[in-house]
Amino acid sequence: VYKGLDIITNKVSPQEQRLCRHHMISFVDPLVSNYTVVDFRDKAVPLISYIFARDKIPIVVGGTNYYIESLLWKVLINTKEKPSSAPRPDNDRKMELEQLDSAELHQRLSQVDPEMAAKLHPHDKRKVARSLQVFEETGIPHSEILHQQQEEEGGGPLGGPLKYPHSCILWLHADQAALDARLEKRVDDMVAAGLLEELRDFHRRYNQEKVAENRQDYQHGIFQSIGFKEFHEYLVSEGNCSPETSALLLEKGIQALKQVTKRYARRQNKWVRNRFLKRPGPNVPPVYGLEVSDLQRWEEDVLKPALEIVESFIQGREPPAEPLRMEHDEEENKRSHRVCELCDRLIIGDREWAAHTRSKSHLHHLKKRRKLEASSHAGGTVGDSGDAETSDEDGSLPLP
Repeated sequence: VYKGLDIITNKVSPQEQRLCRHHMISFVDPLVSNYTVVDFRDKAVPLISYIFARDKIPIVVGGTNYYIESLLWKVLINTKEKPSSAPRPDNDRKMELEQLDSAELHQRLSQVDPEMAAKLHPHDKRKVARSLQVFEETGIPHSEILHQQQEEEGGGPLGGPLKYPHSCILWLHADQAALDARLEKRVDDMVAAGLLEELRDFHRRYNQEKVAENRQDYQHGIFQSIGFKEFHEYLVSEGNCSPETSALLLEKGIQALKQVTKRYARRQNKWVRNRFLKRPGPNVPPVYGLEVSDLQRWEEDVLKPALEIVESFIQGREPPAEPLRMEHDEEENKRSHRVCELCDRLIIGDREWAAHTRSKSHLHHLKKRRKLEASSHAGGTVGDSGDAETSDEDGSLPLP
């Protein structure tokens, strides 16, 4: 949606745009930092209605699945009396709240909406600030509004009813190794296409002054886009260091971009599985998986089945392909609270806890503790008589 950084944000090219009319590309000023998913939805929904009115089929391409979800379900909340597609003023209340300490912010939410506070991690400033903003601007607890949405006809545990009942989702997915290799090549192609010139120009026009005044913000707006902040060291040091150092910082930025791009792709695939395929409730569009690991088989594996699926929907008949199915775990508790004492972290959700216990950081702390326990146990039992020190049951030495 933001103007600029066309290469790094992987925008559809002008040549491709001429083949089919595109909407909502490059229309928000890069210096607007508070453009939100609500602003996106409020502009996109009228466009979708306009396309339907002309007897055409709107195709939503992503991208950020959270934004797609906002178009499919009634899940967002307007906190203004007159919603506008224009970004709100710079003194956005949510951004003001995000400046507060995490503990204070969560405490404030606990006082006005304890149910929502219990669901959100105390360190998740954005979500906590948003819930506080909802309460301040509507006078109604965020949790209560969400309950109202869920209780509407067609609503479910994760939000309100489906807005477009006859929609379907085409999910292009690939083998992880093939996807990683393709994403790395994409970054190399971006560099060849003029990425560095684009970064320098954007930095000079929009970020150089902010850096000089220590006002740079890589948490909001286009500045949080994957790719720009990874080259921060290179951009701010260019011309002020040796060519060798500059080359090293450039390579560091390129490698960081490759890593964060692959990480983002994994996160997006996880979102599809957890939010679309495992979404509880009957009001979920069918998701059709299209395998894109082998680009040589694009027509057979992707284009032909995709056209058959879409044509079937248009004609009101059953598609020849079967939608993907994944069982929803009824036993899973998405709001369980566990504290990992090893890592000094609060983990919310059964799935998140399982992922944490398998993470490298947790396993590292676990290995470290076991070494300490083994060392402590050995120090407390060495000797052939009772005059050696003995350890307590938990493996720690007794205090002097």
